[in-house]
Amino acid sequence: MFDELRDLYQEVIFDHNRNPRNFRVMENPDREVEGFNPLCGDKLTLFLKIKDGMIEDASFQGSGCAISTASVSLMTEIIKGKTIEEAEEIFEMFHKMTTGEDGEIDLDAIGKLAVLAGVREYPARVKCATLAWHTLDAALKNKEKSISTE
Repeated sequence: MFDELRDLYQEVIFDHNRNPRNFRVMENPDREVEGFNPLCGDKLTLFLKIKDGMIEDASFQGSGCAISTASVSLMTEIIKGKTIEEAEEIFEMFHKMTTGEDGEIDLDAIGKLAVLAGVREYPARVKCATLAWHTLDAALKNKEKSISTE
C-alpha cells in the first residue's frame, strides 16, 4: 500500500510540475498575493476571482521546485467553484496533513491532495508544499499582498 501511494505521489508531482494547471497571469483579479519561500527559492503570485463568496477562478505565476509547483497547481484546480469557507476548511485539512498535526487525517475528505501527505516525512520540504496554501490563506483573508514562509 505504501509503495503504491509513493508511486502515485511521484507520478502526480511529476505531472503537475511538467504541466501545471492554471499557470497564467489573470486579468483583473479580485485578489493577488505573492508568496516566497527563501529556503528553497520558490516564488509565486496567486490570482483569485471571487464573486458572491465563491472562488470563480484561480491561477498562478512563478517558479519553484517540483513539490511547490505541483502543490499550487493542485490547489488551483481544487478551490475553483468552492466558497471562501470551503477553501479555508481545505487549507486547514491540508496544513494538518502536511505538518502531521492532530494525528490522522481523513484522506477521503482531502481528495487528490492526499498524494502530498508523504511530504511530512521530509520536514525541509513541508514549506515547499504549504507555500501556495499560506498564500491562499492570505488571499482569502484579503489582508496581505505578500507572504513568506520564514
